[in-house]
Amino acid sequence: VIHRLPMPNLKDELHSSGWSTGCTCFDNVPVKRNKLILPCLISSRIYVVDVGSQCRAPRLCKMIEPVEVFWKCNKGYLAVVRTLPNGDILIANTGDPAGNGKGGFIVLDGETFELKGNWENECETPPTGYDFWYQPRHNVLVSTAGVVPKIAGRGFNPDDLKKGVFGRRLNVWNLSCRSLTQCFDLGEDSLPLSVKFLHNPDAAEGYVSCALSGIVYRFYKCEVNNWAVEEVIRIPAKDVSGWIMPKMPAFTVDLIISMDDKYMYLSNWLHGDIRQYELSKNCKPRLVGQVFVGGSILRGGPVTVCRDEELKCQPEPLVVKCKRIYGGPSKMQLSLDGKRLYVTNSFYSTWDKQFYPTMVREGSVMLQIDVDTEKGGLCVNKNFLVDFGKEPHGPCLAHDIRFASGDSTS
Repeated sequence: VIHRLPMPNLKDELHSSGWSTGCTCFDNVPVKRNKLILPCLISSRIYVVDVGSQCRAPRLCKMIEPVEVFWKCNKGYLAVVRTLPNGDILIANTGDPAGNGKGGFIVLDGETFELKGNWENECETPPTGYDFWYQPRHNVLVSTAGVVPKIAGRGFNPDDLKKGVFGRRLNVWNLSCRSLTQCFDLGEDSLPLSVKFLHNPDAAEGYVSCALSGIVYRFYKCEVNNWAVEEVIRIPAKDVSGWIMPKMPAFTVDLIISMDDKYMYLSNWLHGDIRQYELSKNCKPRLVGQVFVGGSILRGGPVTVCRDEELKCQPEPLVVKCKRIYGGPSKMQLSLDGKRLYVTNSFYSTWDKQFYPTMVREGSVMLQIDVDTEKGGLCVNKNFLVDFGKEPHGPCLAHDIRFASGDSTS
């Protein structure tokens, strides 16, 4: 650790981050990532951090208070942030100021970082929201569903299933008109979270992972301005005892596609594994790598796996540099060459406390997974560990990861 930037407020829940300049904004012009945008999942505050003036000593240069977001946009609980092709900054929200479910987006000016207002038309606001990705050459933006903030903020409760708390929709938007053109129902309580297009700017296809159902769908353009979805991966739930439910879903938190569109990576926060799939031309991803970096089904823990369609035995605990790793893989980030996959193990503080209390007490970690980019395969680098339990005002819970020089999601 070479620097720390303490934030001035408590209970923000810094969840996602994004650069103020995206690769789609310029043609053949070097991208300068000098500002990092940090929206807050709980407080709805927005921070702008200067990482360009002193790249080894970031500083806070602007703060947008929640009341401005509430009054100007009637939105709150801010999630994923990305830069639009015109240079403005788009932030997805998951709720309204009261914590009820409400999807959509707010917009910041790309130069002044002033809050402009809502992006979508008011009449087309989805019931929930979380992540999004877009392809300018096809004039399309695709967004996922999320959870109702005020209910999810209390923790995961099985009684909330079948009550509309967990989202089920994949939304397709006209990028230039900012209008909702199609909605796909992916099933009750499927909870589609992470969505990615292929990196090829001409490609009209991508993937979305559903956290609770364990299903990954491929979405693709089937005709002019019309899109379709198909199931391509299904990770089965495990029959367990000693857990909150008799069946434990995979809970796929994050999905990343390598820059060459060859591999896709999934993080299963509850089961504890990271999966590498080869993306082939027949549109059926093939599992070529898997590694366990924690999770709820480890041998010797409180959970016993009674029936497992994939594993013959429960995985062994992971120890890196003499530290036992608790928690499951959550947010990932992949280097541009595709050889280094970094992962943290905090998903959301309330749910962390519920499912991984030891990780909360000891602090989260960041691990490095070495990737075989030729044949496929994953291996934990036992020489790399960032222990956030050792922070001066810790223990801390780490989530999002960014490369200043460019990564596979910016």
